Amino acid sequence: MRILIAALLATASVFSPLNSWAQSVDVEATIKAVDVDSLSLTLDDGKVYKLPEEFNFEGLNAGVKVLVFYTVVDGSRVVDDLEIVR
Repeated sequence: MRILIAALLATASVFSPLNSWAQSVDVEATIKAVDVDSLSLTLDDGKVYKLPEEFNFEGLNAGVKVLVFYTVVDGSRVVDDLEIVR
C-alpha cells in the first residue's frame, strides 16, 4: 500500500507543473479594433486576442471597455471568456 501511495505522489508531483502553464489570465482594457473575419480582437494594450468560431460579437465595438479572460496557446492569446465592463 505504501508503494502505491508513493507512486501516486511521485506521479502527481511530476505532472503538477503542467497545470501552471495553462492557467487563464485576465486583462481589463478598451477595445481598439474588432475583426469579425479573422475572429480577433485588438485591445488598447496593443495585443491581439483570438476568439472562438461560435463567439457572439454583439455589443463589441471600438471604445467598449471589457474584461478578457484568456489562455496563451502556441504564443497566441485565446479568449476563454469576455465581459463588458459597465
